[in-house]
Order: sequence, then structure tokens, then C-alpha cells
Amino acid sequence: MQYAPTMRRDELIAFATQSYFASVDRKDMAATLACFHDEALFTVQTSFTTHAGKAAIERMFTDFFGAWDKIVHRDFTCTVDETNGRIAASFIAELTAADGSVTTLHNTNFWRLRDGKFQEVYVYMSGANVLV
Repeated sequence: MQYAPTMRRDELIAFATQSYFASVDRKDMAATLACFHDEALFTVQTSFTTHAGKAAIERMFTDFFGAWDKIVHRDFTCTVDETNGRIAASFIAELTAADGSVTTLHNTNFWRLRDGKFQEVYVYMSGANVLV
């Protein structure tokens, strides 16, 4: 199903990078979950893992936030389909553990938006799935 677009190119990029990833990097659960529809799907394609619905997505982020002392997403390259309300971003994720070790991932996310929120998220991760 295709949803009517509600955001311009610059708004889609800001939503993905400044609203969503900035919230994740702050470990702000309420702001992170506000980016998703209640029945959203979050799939890590590279590990065949899907989290269906906001409750499952919240559980995933609870575990993710607890596993890392510091989370940084940076160096975004975004491709936008404004007409259809879709965006893709390639980026670097730097995850710092309590012992100071750093895991660096080179990921790409694909998002489909409905009414200004994520309806579907597809993640391609360069390493082991940290979003289990």
C-alpha cells in the first residue's frame, strides 16, 4: 500500500536524522517512539529479525539503550523519494561499551512514512545485529 506524502525532502531528512537518530543517540525513549506508528514494522534485513508494533520496538530500544554507554549516528548520506514519502540513509553508527570498546557499523536504513511517522523501517547492518 502506498501512503499519501505529507513531508517535503528537507523535512524527511530532518525527521530521519534530527528527530529519530538524535533521539536514539540521547537514549530518549519517548522521543524515539514518537517517530513510529503504533503498528509499525522494524526489520533488520541482514539478520531476518522483525519487531512488529510499538511495544516490540520499545523493548528492542530498551535493550539497545541498556547495552551501550554511548550511541552516535553520523556521516549521513540521504536519498529521498519525496513523491512517495520514503527515505534511505547510509551512515556510521559508533557504539561505545561500558569498558570503552567501540563497535563501528556502516549501515543503511530505508524508511516508509505514513502521516509523518515511520510505518516501516528496514535496516541493513554491516556487522552483528545490535537491535535484537
